[in-house]
Amino acid sequence: MTTSSKKTWFVTGASKGLGLLLVQQLLEQGYAVAATSRNADDLRRAVGTGTPETFLPLQVDLANEASVGRAIQATVAAFGRIDVVVNNAGYGLIGSLEELTDDETRQNFDINVFGLLNVLRQATPQLRAQQAGRVFNISSIGGFSGNFSGFGVYCATKFAVAGLTESYAAEVARFGIRATVVYPGYFRTEFLSAGSVSTPQQPIDAYQEVRDTQAAHEQEINGQQPGDPAKAVALLIEISAVEQPPLSLFLGPDAYQVAGQKIAAVQQDMEQWKVQATATDFAVA
Repeated sequence: MTTSSKKTWFVTGASKGLGLLLVQQLLEQGYAVAATSRNADDLRRAVGTGTPETFLPLQVDLANEASVGRAIQATVAAFGRIDVVVNNAGYGLIGSLEELTDDETRQNFDINVFGLLNVLRQATPQLRAQQAGRVFNISSIGGFSGNFSGFGVYCATKFAVAGLTESYAAEVARFGIRATVVYPGYFRTEFLSAGSVSTPQQPIDAYQEVRDTQAAHEQEINGQQPGDPAKAVALLIEISAVEQPPLSLFLGPDAYQVAGQKIAAVQQDMEQWKVQATATDFAVA
């Protein structure tokens, strides 16, 4: 068990991107960290720091609940408790809804949604027994607004993350557990690189707009994202310590802009049809 008085974190998808930077900052600040990846050796090399007393690299198949359960058990055995869970693992999928096969779609849901649910199901009994814990579920601004051509399935997975986080927060509040859904905008990580985003195996020529979106993300946006991921993970660490963390956390000026546009559009639709849409109850005698 760690002798550090600081909290123990459990972070998925930790071999690159936001997850990797988060683990590195946590270790530098003396936290105990259990981190997951599909390959533990790759994770050790990527992190490049930490001791057995503070760092537990775990090879986990998030789509396999038994594998996730073993990781949670190993974390508790090593550090005695889990204070903060960060469901960061996930990957992008660019393709129109017509193009993407059932297998491609389900694979995206398996990692982005069901893998996250596996972690929640396995970690919550520990958090509940402690009567304390923080959970950060990483969605995307594409989980708040789906107005992104070619990202329909990916957005659907991230909308699911947002919805289940809100319900989870309501379910576990009485146990002292606080949950936050995080909506990042564009941050300069490997998210748009070949290993982190998939495209249709059977593209359809008619969807030129989707191909243009794909090319723009791969050739123009990748490596030029405005967000500094180091600042994003520093904010997560800061928020983990506050008494009442936000249920919804938008990260980046671009995320705020998109969210504001979505909120305004919803309000406009509501007002436009308010009279008719609120006249749908049974008539009172």
